[in-house]
Amino acid sequence: MQFHHHGYVSGDPRVQPAAGVGLNRPEELPEEVDVLIVGTGPAGMLAAAQLSMFPNVSTRIIDRRPGRLAIGQADGIQARSVETFQAFGFAERIIAEAYRITEMAFWKPDPANHANIIRAARAVDDETGISEFPHLIVNQARVLDYFAEFAANSPTRLKPDYGYDFQGLTVGTEGDYPVTVTLLHTAGPNEGQERTVRAKYVVGADGARSKVRTAIGCTLAGDQANHAWGVMDVLAVTDFPDIRTKCAIQAEKGSILLIPREGGYLFRMYVDLGEVDPATHHDVRNTSIEQIITKANEILHPYTLDVRNVAWHSVYEVGHRLTDRFDDVLPAERGTRTPRVFITGDACHTHSAKAGQGMNVSMQDGFNIAWKLGHVLEGRSPESLLSTYSEERQVVAKNLIDFDKEWSTMMAKKPEEFEHPSDLEDFYVQTAEFPAGFMTQYAPSLIIGSADHQGLATGFPVGKRFKSAPAVRVGDTNPIHLGHHATADGRWRIYVFADQALPGTDSTADKLAEWFVNAPESPLAATPAGADPDAWFDLKVIYQQPHTAVDIGAVPAVFKPQVGPFKLTDYEKVYATDPTADIFELRGIDRAGAVVVVRPDQYVANVLPLTATAELGAFFGPLLKPLTKAAPAQPRQAVAAAR
Repeated sequence: MQFHHHGYVSGDPRVQPAAGVGLNRPEELPEEVDVLIVGTGPAGMLAAAQLSMFPNVSTRIIDRRPGRLAIGQADGIQARSVETFQAFGFAERIIAEAYRITEMAFWKPDPANHANIIRAARAVDDETGISEFPHLIVNQARVLDYFAEFAANSPTRLKPDYGYDFQGLTVGTEGDYPVTVTLLHTAGPNEGQERTVRAKYVVGADGARSKVRTAIGCTLAGDQANHAWGVMDVLAVTDFPDIRTKCAIQAEKGSILLIPREGGYLFRMYVDLGEVDPATHHDVRNTSIEQIITKANEILHPYTLDVRNVAWHSVYEVGHRLTDRFDDVLPAERGTRTPRVFITGDACHTHSAKAGQGMNVSMQDGFNIAWKLGHVLEGRSPESLLSTYSEERQVVAKNLIDFDKEWSTMMAKKPEEFEHPSDLEDFYVQTAEFPAGFMTQYAPSLIIGSADHQGLATGFPVGKRFKSAPAVRVGDTNPIHLGHHATADGRWRIYVFADQALPGTDSTADKLAEWFVNAPESPLAATPAGADPDAWFDLKVIYQQPHTAVDIGAVPAVFKPQVGPFKLTDYEKVYATDPTADIFELRGIDRAGAVVVVRPDQYVANVLPLTATAELGAFFGPLLKPLTKAAPAQPRQAVAAAR
């Protein structure tokens, strides 16, 4: 975390100075906004939190509820999401209060007595070390609270506007605010009254029954599995020995997915209610909590479950649905205009809850669209950037639904229906990378380069998330994870993995540093006059030697930018190799060096040789084309305090 470069900070450094639209933010929802987000679920709140870091972008997020969510249905937090929380500054705190999944137990009928269940196997949750972050269980409401805190502490002082229900919208072709949105007051003195808001862009994060989706003519297409599940969060006394371990329980009477919850006592059970008749399938939703508990006891036999308190329960049928586009541009219009309205999360993809994917994938939807909107609205990038949202996220959602169909089908099978007794646990282990959130790989596009030079950094696959690794910061000799220094501040990251020569020896890395400073095609040349040198591009260097061998005085000045009104030197961009965990070896980086370009949402956009300055300039050229030195800058004081 960096601060003090604008003067002494005596308070909480996470509370950043108000800037831009945050200086005189109106309490009431204004008539005109740059971005209107509908829905304060995970996708919407992450999008709002990211946009709150763009001081010159007016963002408001509305919800029909009168206040914050008290208890949420989602609870599974995959490691990729915890990586994202790290960028927003609250990974450490949410890990401390969450339940951590380290193993999963598999229970099956006892061969000696099929009426009873026994533990048949255990599986380590992250056997291969996919991430340094854990797999967590924590209530969705707490995730939303943390994003709300981040947004409120950000330069724009963003807070949700509760008590507004989205009614409809129209997209015009003229004016600065072409999207006209109709809302209905659902709380307060104006309850029942309609009002209109005009926006440049609208993000629909309003769930599976999305009115925004309907307004842009999208429909969810898919199927029902005609299989019902009862789900309950309960406090209970039981003799089942693995009540505090994640379990897949398959018995003659049905199946249970057991998820221990945060706090040490609460747990969730997804209880198999069996096949339902398509003609009367809605009847199953009338299943009472008492019936769900009775069914759970039948499955758990010979163990018993004495439920003392029910925090929440519901009944649902497994369904898999997906929209064919995630924005308002019809197929016939592609290439003729850029989108104005976007949908995220359950508004565009629905699936079962048992893979723990809904909240996680939805948050990445929000991350993806938010930084792109920020860059377009602040004049950093062309509007064509917005077309990449639907292109990228629709594919991810399709892959998720395909995976979830297989997983939910296996969870609903009876033990005797498996070809091999270990099929379920084998599938869980073999597919661990997908539910953890690390199989997403974006295709080449405006913001994803080719993999022509992938061999220079095999551990950073182009299109996949940047997988952090240990390094040592030269200035203060602290060992840290390189990726943990990248906060959700809307900046591109450029990691220069140096060649074998030391700094100050006219090395290849030194020559690249010179290009960054002097070349007109350098991305840094687009930085607005008066802004800090690293306001839009966070440039770091990692040397192959241990920190004791690197003379920080010889490191090129571009890696030690002078920032803030006092032009103080930032020493936190120069790294060396940790002798106990060589990042060059861990991530397959060529000893001749490499440049790894990472998007603001943590995905690797390009890998290039240190000498490929023309390719580097050509990659950023289309993204920076409309910029001028007069473009509005993101003040560094608005992003530094979160680091």
